[in-house]
Amino acid sequence: MTLTPSARFRQTADSIWEEQHLHPFVRGIGDGSLDADRFGFWLRQDYLFLIDYSRLFATAVLRAPDLNAMTRFAALLHETLTREMDLHRSCVAGFGISEADLEQEAKAPTTQGYTDFLLRTATTGDYAELLGALLPCMWGYSDIGIRLAARGLPEDERYRAWIASYADPEFAELAIWCRELTDEACAGLPEAALARAESAFLTSSRYELAFWEMAWSGESWPSP
Repeated sequence: MTLTPSARFRQTADSIWEEQHLHPFVRGIGDGSLDADRFGFWLRQDYLFLIDYSRLFATAVLRAPDLNAMTRFAALLHETLTREMDLHRSCVAGFGISEADLEQEAKAPTTQGYTDFLLRTATTGDYAELLGALLPCMWGYSDIGIRLAARGLPEDERYRAWIASYADPEFAELAIWCRELTDEACAGLPEAALARAESAFLTSSRYELAFWEMAWSGESWPSP
């Protein structure tokens, strides 16, 4: 059976994705044992990430080949700027973080590297590469939310809400949209172009794993 492009990319990155599920940060969300300071650090960094991730969707609207794709990316942009960022704003109070704290946060090295990679790919790569780069975040969080929810929700209401948001069927539908767009864009591409899109997917998957580790370790820039 021939794999779709998105399924091929996912198969290539399988070990990285499984490492995400095994990471102590993700497991700590699932059982409610994650230290609140670590999660607060993740919230602040992910808030900054989502600002640039939204710029990625905005660039995709410009580069989309047809009205249908433009409409879908506009919906994803709206979803990220509203629902997902609203989740962060609603979560931060429970971890002693104000919205002002979010605005004053500086990017950690991994956050900076990941967003730089995404925006560089969006502006210098082809359309399929852009899709390959953006897909692991949307699809990966849906996968994590669904798998954590299937194990049972923790008692901590803050982590319950986080899991419920990413396990929501509406969020899963957004991830399916991204996969379908990727498959459509990659259909019939020569192998060299498909490999570039796959490489972008793999790099973003690696950054997704690195993002969990960044939050777990409290990564910071070296002191001067």
